[in-house]
Amino acid sequence: MTRSFLFSVVLGILAAAPAVAQPRLHVEPCTLPGVGAARCGTLEVWENREARSGRTIPIRFAVIPATGTATRDPVVPIPGGPGSGTVEQAAGMAGELAELRDARDILLVDLRGAGGSNLLDCEMYGPRLADYLGAFYPAERVRRCAERWRGRADLSRYNNDASADDLDEVRAALGYERLNLYGTSAGTRTALVYMRRHPDRVRSAVLHGVVPTDAAMPLHTAPDAQRAMDGVLGECAREPACNAAFPALGDDLRVVVVARLERGPVEVTVTDPATGEPVRMPLSRDLFAEGVRYMTYSGSSASLVPAVLHQAARGDLGPAAEQALFSRREIVNSGSHGVYLSFTCAEDVPFVDAAEAARMAAGTFLGGYRVRDQKAACAAWPVPPVAREFLQPVRSDAPVLVLTGEWDPATPPSAGEEALRTLPNGRHVVVPSGAHALDGLVGTGGCITPLIVRFIRTADAKGLDDSCVRAIHRPPFPTRPLPATPIAAEPAELARLAGTYRAEGGFQVETRVDGGRLHLRVPQRDFALIPVGPGLFRLLGVPFVYARFVRAGDAVTSLELIEGGGPPTTLARQ
Repeated sequence: MTRSFLFSVVLGILAAAPAVAQPRLHVEPCTLPGVGAARCGTLEVWENREARSGRTIPIRFAVIPATGTATRDPVVPIPGGPGSGTVEQAAGMAGELAELRDARDILLVDLRGAGGSNLLDCEMYGPRLADYLGAFYPAERVRRCAERWRGRADLSRYNNDASADDLDEVRAALGYERLNLYGTSAGTRTALVYMRRHPDRVRSAVLHGVVPTDAAMPLHTAPDAQRAMDGVLGECAREPACNAAFPALGDDLRVVVVARLERGPVEVTVTDPATGEPVRMPLSRDLFAEGVRYMTYSGSSASLVPAVLHQAARGDLGPAAEQALFSRREIVNSGSHGVYLSFTCAEDVPFVDAAEAARMAAGTFLGGYRVRDQKAACAAWPVPPVAREFLQPVRSDAPVLVLTGEWDPATPPSAGEEALRTLPNGRHVVVPSGAHALDGLVGTGGCITPLIVRFIRTADAKGLDDSCVRAIHRPPFPTRPLPATPIAAEPAELARLAGTYRAEGGFQVETRVDGGRLHLRVPQRDFALIPVGPGLFRLLGVPFVYARFVRAGDAVTSLELIEGGGPPTTLARQ
């Protein structure tokens, strides 16, 4: 924000006026991993935007520049969580939105409290596996985190209203006129709030997996999860091979597995994600249900739900337990816990009626643990509820493209329909068999991203041709047991598999031998590979993701990355 010299003088002589500091903008060239040259910086904003005094916090941003002459309306991805960092996802965003970079910058902004914007970090779980096996958010650790930030952050100032205003201040400081918002999951609520608070600054908005302002999470979590589970199992029942292999999945889930775990936790053997060694862990009913629910977040892992339930019903709870552990370590324990708590404990949980939630959860596989855990966590996090006006639906005339997976367990199609009631220039595209993420399906690659690109180019939802969506479908459900038992691998064989592999779109991985194990390196992550078959490896710590090396004679020609039951991604050896 800039001020004229005259305004500054007047401000200085008005004794009754509060002192207001100039916002501080810092921008410099940078190199983003997986992207290349960019511009990175911070903008100092007031933590208390209403008072405009006291503490300031840095809002980190990065600009991936257009390859041609840029318009003044960049694309602004807003990831979910809430609490995910945005700048750290630069490589993925640059790849997904590559076709738009001919004329538009991509503006990445870490919301306050996340990423590099005064990160409200908390240790919600300890270092041992057992530390991940209790409450969704352990109330005592929540209390400790709040105490840690006492005096260093006003936790009540970390919310969607303030985040939307931060974003607009970054927009103005960088000289952009309007924004093309691209919200995902919880990021859709931030986008909606921005549309409400800064309506003239929105050129278009993509909302993938809508979280309306009145969602009151996790009130609907259990019934929405049941709906998604029923949808996936119904598809299996309609597919002859899947139905023949798993003819009683409903009983497997409701009677055999859940009923067994309701009697108490069961000791299960899993692979330690740090060492690769087998360890024993107790699997509770709640943790099992949480893990299975998170399997339905992805089309790839959702396709494995029938096989995992079938194995669990027959006594092998290992795959389900590894998914539950992964969900707690990598999904629940990701992003900024402080942002998640400040957002949800102000905007959602206060509006959840416990009795109503219990009625809605009755008879579902997930049950009511999530509401109980989050109520207890929010009781230990010192933020007041937002005013009820926040819950009102967002009204906007901006062009809006809403994307929803048919069997999304978190943001079902009904949430998208609700949002569109007050977005008259919107269009709702429901992806057949889609989950919260739209991976693992046949036909998405040539449809979903091009659809988003066309919409942002034209800012016309009503005239958008979305006919390609009708061809999207789930590949056949896997019906064979999941390979998991490690086998021996000769050092010379591992050395032959080391190298660089690249997919058609430019995605590249490297494999190398380290410490007697083959490792797979992707941008910013390194995974040990555990051999489970000839040329077939599991990624350590990531359930249901495999690397298969393909040979032509003695030569290794390619690598297939297999995620759950989705189509493999083939990378040619370089």
